[in-house]
Amino acid sequence: MANQEHLQAQDLEYNWHPFTQMQEQKSWGSKVIVEAKGMMLKDANGREYIDAMGGLFTTAVGHGRREIIDAMRQQGEKLDFVSLFDFFTNEPAIELSKKLADITPGDLQYVQYGCSGSDVVEIALKMARQYQKRRGFSNRYKIIARISSFHGVSMGALSANGVTAFREPFEPLVPGFRHIAPANCYHCPFGRTYPDCDIDCARALEKQILFEGPETVAAFITEPVPSAGGVFEPPPEYWPAIQEICRKYDVLLIADEILNGFGKVGTLFACELYNIDPDILLLAKAIASGYFPLSAVIVKPGIYEAFLGPTNREAFLHGQTFQGHPVGCAAALKNIEIIEDEKLVDNAREVGKYFGEQLQGLLEFKIAANVTGVGLLRSVGLKHPTEEREVPYEIGVKIREKAYELGLICRFQVNSLVMSPPIIMTREDVDKAVDILKRTLAEAEKSYF
Repeated sequence: MANQEHLQAQDLEYNWHPFTQMQEQKSWGSKVIVEAKGMMLKDANGREYIDAMGGLFTTAVGHGRREIIDAMRQQGEKLDFVSLFDFFTNEPAIELSKKLADITPGDLQYVQYGCSGSDVVEIALKMARQYQKRRGFSNRYKIIARISSFHGVSMGALSANGVTAFREPFEPLVPGFRHIAPANCYHCPFGRTYPDCDIDCARALEKQILFEGPETVAAFITEPVPSAGGVFEPPPEYWPAIQEICRKYDVLLIADEILNGFGKVGTLFACELYNIDPDILLLAKAIASGYFPLSAVIVKPGIYEAFLGPTNREAFLHGQTFQGHPVGCAAALKNIEIIEDEKLVDNAREVGKYFGEQLQGLLEFKIAANVTGVGLLRSVGLKHPTEEREVPYEIGVKIREKAYELGLICRFQVNSLVMSPPIIMTREDVDKAVDILKRTLAEAEKSYF
C-alpha cells in the first residue's frame, strides 16, 4: 500500500473535493482513510478515529457489515443491473418499495428512487408542481422552504436550500421559491422566548402563504430536525400548527428526512417523533448505510393517482438511469433488516439520551454555547469565550481538526460541532467521544483565543 504522504499528494493532484476550498485542503492536508470497522476508521498510517459523523450522516449500522456486502455481491452475481424504464423492474426494487410502504408513517405507498438526496428533492419539487397542474391548479407553483435548511445542490434543490452561502454563487436560481424563518428557540429569529411566543415560527408559514396567495403555493418542504445551522428541535406545538396550516390551504407537506431517517433520532423516522403525516417523504443517506448511493421518494396514493391517464402527457415525466438499482436496493433491504433485528432504533434512543447528558458537561467551557439535538443527532454550539460573537470560521476549522488529531471525526457547521454517529454506538463509545471533545475544547480555549 502506498504511504500516506504519497496518497495525499496524489489526492491533491487529481481530486476536486465537494464543498471544499482546495487551497485550504492543501494547507491542512488530505485525510486518507483506508479501512473501517464498526464505529472506527483507520488512515493510511494506521491511526484510528471514532467516526462520530457516520460517514456523512449516513452509516447507520456501522462500517464493514459483512451481511450487507454479501447481499450486494449475491445480487450482483444474479442480476447486476436493469433499468426501470419501459415497464422493466427487478425483485429488490419491488421488495424495498413494499418495505418502505410498510415502515414509513401514515399511508405513504408509492416509491420513486434516486441516487442522492439532491435527486429526491428534485423529484419531489417537480412532482409537487406537476401534481397541482394535474389537479387543475396551474398557478400553484411556488415552493416555501425555511432559512438555514439544507435541501441539496442541484438547481431545483438549491433553490429550496436556505443557506445563502451555497445559493449565492449560482444565482439566478429556479423561480418560485420562498423562505421563512426556522424554528430555533436558542436563537429565536423573532426575538421571542418560548413559551411566550405564540409559535411565531409556525405562524410565519401561514403569513407567507397568505402573502403569496394560497392559490399560488404548491408545497412546503422542511426537515423535521434540521442540522445545517445546528441541530435544533422545534417546540412541541410547532408541527401540529404546521400541519394544520398546510391542510387549511391545501399545500403539500414534503418532509425531508434525507438526514433524519433510519433511527438516528430515536425513532425510525423523525416524522414519528413529532406525529407528522407528510404527503411526500424524502429518504437517502442511511437508507443503505452508505454501502450504495441510493435515495427514495415515497408519496400518498392520491398523489400517485393524479398522474394516471391515457397517455404519457399525464405521466410523471422524470427518470434517471440508475433508479431502483437492484444491487442498491438489496443493500437497503439488508440494512433495514439489521436495524430491525438488532433493535438499533431503541439503541439510538437510549444511548442518544446518554450522549446528550454527557455532552452537557461541555458547557463548563466558556467556548461552548449550547448542546442541542435528539437521539444520536447532536451538536455543540460554539461562541467566542470573551466577546459576544460567534467563533470565526478559521478557528472553527482548527477546533474540528484538533478533534481529528485526538481521534474524533465531527463537522464544523455554522458555528457548531455537529455529530451523527452510527446507531450502533455504545455508552463506552460515548465516553470516549466526549472525552476527546473535552480535550479539544480545552485546547481551543488555551490556544486559539
